[in-house]
Amino acid sequence: MSEAMDPELLEVEGDTLKNRFLIFVLGNETYGIEIEYVTEIIGLQPVTEVPELPEYIRGIINLRGKIIPVMDVRLRFRKPFKEYNDRTCVVVIENEDITIGLIVDSVSEVLSIPETEVVPPPDVNKTGYKYIKGIGKTGNDVKLLLDCNKLLNEDDAENLLKV
Repeated sequence: MSEAMDPELLEVEGDTLKNRFLIFVLGNETYGIEIEYVTEIIGLQPVTEVPELPEYIRGIINLRGKIIPVMDVRLRFRKPFKEYNDRTCVVVIENEDITIGLIVDSVSEVLSIPETEVVPPPDVNKTGYKYIKGIGKTGNDVKLLLDCNKLLNEDDAENLLKV
């Protein structure tokens, strides 16, 4: 017999994910992604290229029988390609109907950043901030907090659903 979940327990579980971010590194920059989107972190696996996808979509991997596309976040952010090494890993996220792997230089920690320590990006160049949801202040450092909904544009999402 299955038991109904207590609504208070669900609320507590949701609260434990709120304001928590998986912190990863690309070059000299530190980024955060809301932990609620992250399903797992895996080592880099062999990637099968798929024709006619954007350059930043490196291809697909077989993750325990499930085929998922992988995106090189460096290339998505128009940074130069960097050879993968033993620190390179794939952050698997699930957003709406799409599961995708994000190739990052390294993952460093899970960090709680209170809402009071998150500010909107400066109003300098709006196009440069289209992937940034906010800037988290942690001590003397800042973390660029990504907007998972904007990492893939509609065309990308449509193409990946066909893969």
